[in-house]
Amino acid sequence: MEVNKEVCKEVNTLDKSLWIIIGGMALVTVLPRLLPIMLLSGRRLPLAVARWLSLIVPAILSALLFPELLFTRDAAARTFALSASNTFLMASVPTFFVAWKTKSLYKTIIAGIVAAAVLRFFVG
Repeated sequence: MEVNKEVCKEVNTLDKSLWIIIGGMALVTVLPRLLPIMLLSGRRLPLAVARWLSLIVPAILSALLFPELLFTRDAAARTFALSASNTFLMASVPTFFVAWKTKSLYKTIIAGIVAAAVLRFFVG
């Protein structure tokens, strides 16, 4: 059986390119997480910066949640869906209440799952 050397070179080049791409993706994933830890560890942040940083998590969570809760899931034409037939929006109400009262991630997740299941069972 004869081995085509050009095909072997192409596969070898592809393997190298793939490893370079994977390494680059790992680098751009780790650096944004590692650099702040390395540069800011042991330092006390100014109060204004600490307050600003504390608002990032709720802002990102809101940006991820509210479009999913307030708009239809139809990718072709996303329309505003503020109605009682929006089961995700209705399930979010008790979920947010449990999150606010308990401040417990597990209780919030359980409340959201139960609320969504109950609404889907009774409403559809």
